Amino acid sequence: MNRLFGLLVAVSLFISCSKEPGDGGNSVIKGQVIERRYIIYPGNFVETALTDEDVFICYGDDDNTVDDRVRTSFDGSFKFSELRKGKYRVFLYSEDTTASNRGNQVVVIKDIEVTENRSDTDLGLIRIFNF
Repeated sequence: MNRLFGLLVAVSLFISCSKEPGDGGNSVIKGQVIERRYIIYPGNFVETALTDEDVFICYGDDDNTVDDRVRTSFDGSFKFSELRKGKYRVFLYSEDTTASNRGNQVVVIKDIEVTENRSDTDLGLIRIFNF
C-alpha cells in the first residue's frame, strides 16, 4: 500500500511539473542583424552586417523582463541556445526613422514560438536603421 501511495505521489509530481520557456532545453533561436544606413550622397541606402550589437530575449509572454542578451558576430549573426519549447520575444534597438523623432531609438520586436525540441528557429534578417 505504501509503495502504491509513493508511486501515485511521484507520478502526480512528474505530471504537474510543466517546463516553462527558457534555459534548459535543446532548441535554438537565431538570426542576422543588418544595418541600413542612409548615405546623403548619392542619396540612397547601404546595408551591411552589424557587428557587436546587443540582441535581447524575453522568455514567455507573461512579462517583458529581459532574460538574456547576446552580441552579434562579425557577420551580424546571433544565436540563443539551450531553449525549451514555448513563446519568446527577441528584440533590439534601432534609430527612429520618422522625421519628428529622428535621433531617438525604437524597439524592433520579433515574437517567436519554439514548437519542437531540438529545433533551429531562424528569424532571418532583422534590419535596423541608422542615419
